[in-house]
Amino acid sequence: MGKVFRFVLVSSIAMLLGGAATALPAAGDADRDRQVFVDAMAPHGAARPVVAVLALNEGTEMTDLLLPTAVLRRADVADVVVVAPRAGEVALYPALRVRGAISFEDFARRYPAGASHVVVPAMVDDDDPAVTGWLRQQAASGARVIGVCSGVRVVGRAGLLDGRRFSGHWYDRRTLLERHRGAVHVPDRRYVVDGPVATTTGITASVPAMLALVEALGGPARAAALAGELGVSDWGPSHDSAAFGLDTPRAFHYLVNKAAFWRGETLQVDVADGADEVALALVADAWVRTGHVSLVAVSDAAAVTLRSGLVLASSPPVAGRSRVPRETALPPVRQLDRALCEIGERHGDARRDWVMQEMEYPMPEGGLCGR
Repeated sequence: MGKVFRFVLVSSIAMLLGGAATALPAAGDADRDRQVFVDAMAPHGAARPVVAVLALNEGTEMTDLLLPTAVLRRADVADVVVVAPRAGEVALYPALRVRGAISFEDFARRYPAGASHVVVPAMVDDDDPAVTGWLRQQAASGARVIGVCSGVRVVGRAGLLDGRRFSGHWYDRRTLLERHRGAVHVPDRRYVVDGPVATTTGITASVPAMLALVEALGGPARAAALAGELGVSDWGPSHDSAAFGLDTPRAFHYLVNKAAFWRGETLQVDVADGADEVALALVADAWVRTGHVSLVAVSDAAAVTLRSGLVLASSPPVAGRSRVPRETALPPVRQLDRALCEIGERHGDARRDWVMQEMEYPMPEGGLCGR
């Protein structure tokens, strides 16, 4: 937990610096940029694609890992594996733990030709040598790489960002520009592709980016059908970057908010076999990022198998402990809207807005919960 806390603190400071970084305007229109992404990520050859979702056992961002794995396995357009330095459990932050990762050695035995695509989530250590070495090797063998949120930092540490156009979470902007010679940040795009390397903005950008990848691997009809199941009307790259960042008057309040991280009440979220991890990850991420709560998954079993096949560690329910409000009748992505509405009602709109900043989630048209 200490390592994760240090990561959160460092990230918070970086947010204050990164929000002030300048960037060049994006070129072209969103429809064209989406098609460029789809074309760049299209399969090579007739073999079934192999998508590796990369993880660091000690700490990988929850939504960055669970959502791509869930969406791609549900689409059934590729073999999708979670791969980490060690087989078994991956600690997720800001909450939960899952099992089901295979080791780099196991991956090499199962897929000697390597991955066709590698999805790179944010990690507590963006420069783990085993992770960056493996990623560099896969890229050299022809894998297309997609850095999600602060996973772009890991992509950069592997030497894959120099001289490229990139997106990324807004608080990483300055760090990435300083680290990587010739790199150019592209604003107003949820995802950007430059050659075999694609990057996304903050946490929730994994939704449109993964649907665009489904379109590349399985066609527009498959992507549209899956978008309907998830509750997504559009998976294009358009994004208002100006809405995200911290100006000076808000910076102090943000750090005060972060100081409360993991210090409030503990909430429990009910899980069962077959649980949808898209909704689970988005809702859990939002509640923990309020800074008021920690969260545990609860069930009568010690672990449950999620819809994607990953195994989620769980604990027995605790009588009297509050539960995370969930509206399971809603499509998975729309449950995030409902959670944000509940957060606003419970902790105030200002705290809800901080959560949306961290998750880089734009306010839906018409507002949240019909307001």
